[in-house]
Amino acid sequence: MNLHEYQAKELLKKYNVPVQDGVAAATVDEAVKAYEAVATSKGAKFAVIKAQIHAGGRGKGTMKEVPTQHGVQVVKSADLVKEVAGNILGNTLVTIQTGEAGKKVNKILVAQDMYYDGPSERKEFYLSILLDRAKKQNVIMYSTEGGMDIEEVAHHTPEKIFKEWVAPGMKLQAFQARKIAFNLGLSGEAFKNMVKFVGNLYNAYNGLDCGMLEINPLFKSADEKIIAVDCKMNVDDNALYRHKDVEEMRDKSEEDPTEVEAGEFNLNYVKLDGNVGCMVNGAGLAMATMDMIKLAGGEPANFLDVGGTANAQTVEAGFRIIMKDPNVKAILINIFGGIVRCDRVAAGVIEAYKNLGTINIPIIVRLQGTNAEVAKELIDNSGLKVKSAVLLSEAAAAVQDALKG
Repeated sequence: MNLHEYQAKELLKKYNVPVQDGVAAATVDEAVKAYEAVATSKGAKFAVIKAQIHAGGRGKGTMKEVPTQHGVQVVKSADLVKEVAGNILGNTLVTIQTGEAGKKVNKILVAQDMYYDGPSERKEFYLSILLDRAKKQNVIMYSTEGGMDIEEVAHHTPEKIFKEWVAPGMKLQAFQARKIAFNLGLSGEAFKNMVKFVGNLYNAYNGLDCGMLEINPLFKSADEKIIAVDCKMNVDDNALYRHKDVEEMRDKSEEDPTEVEAGEFNLNYVKLDGNVGCMVNGAGLAMATMDMIKLAGGEPANFLDVGGTANAQTVEAGFRIIMKDPNVKAILINIFGGIVRCDRVAAGVIEAYKNLGTINIPIIVRLQGTNAEVAKELIDNSGLKVKSAVLLSEAAAAVQDALKG
């Protein structure tokens, strides 16, 4: 589950991670009040307005309705806050990560000025924590070159990206935190603050069951403080039962509506760009089914795993979700009856077909396992335009025929 910047920062505070202060706002009036609150703190000269969407590249992104307006904007007066907030709120922000469609902005973050004066220079770094699946360890990636062009740094000068691995179940060791601070070229008070920052950030990553935690920029202020100016956070969906407060932060407006609907029926659904909808039980069989669809000359329109407890309700929900995609030209149901009985699934298909009314898309049902023969008989005798198959090769041939037809 992805979180907005303002939500992630609130969570980081609980782990004593210093963050850029700010106030979220959903209206122009709220934005003005937020500006009055943060612009006067710590002798700030101005504030920063940041569009809150689940995508990166906001600083370079532009509003579709106001192309001259970026997703991150410096403001130095209440009048400018009104103008910028009005241009961003309720409008669509297009970034390199959103694609041309962009994403609607429902909230902004009015954040404090970090460029206040002090005894030494300011500096932006990059730091992220995620799982390195190849090494089966968490990895801390960091660089002296933080900011909007970190992708260019990774592409053109990879030697400027450092990595520190932490074994599963182990805490970040003190020498590792010191190594990170040293490689970032810090000394004195900034060095000490970075060591504390990295340790607390790693505790937050583990404590919140994050899949990814990225701080960019990680800021060294003029008075030697280390502060998270921006934050991207992703929390493992499977761990949300341990974090009810985090689960309540979910913003469904940022997610694909069909994926949200599928989640309400406990279906694992991911929309793709193909022409053959598929409904399968088990992730491994679903992947094999998608391969089979491609070998048959089609392209999978989705990944849909109904799990081991498929029934008439879940099958019908799966049908409805698949049929919302206008690109689907055929539907393949491939069920292996281990935990779930094939005849139960067949009955669900028949009931769903009748409840949905006229379906003009060819449907191929391949059922194997417990009560497969009974299931095939139910499908064949249903009188519906549903083709049954026993072998995978039969299902593949039926998909080819459906696409040709």
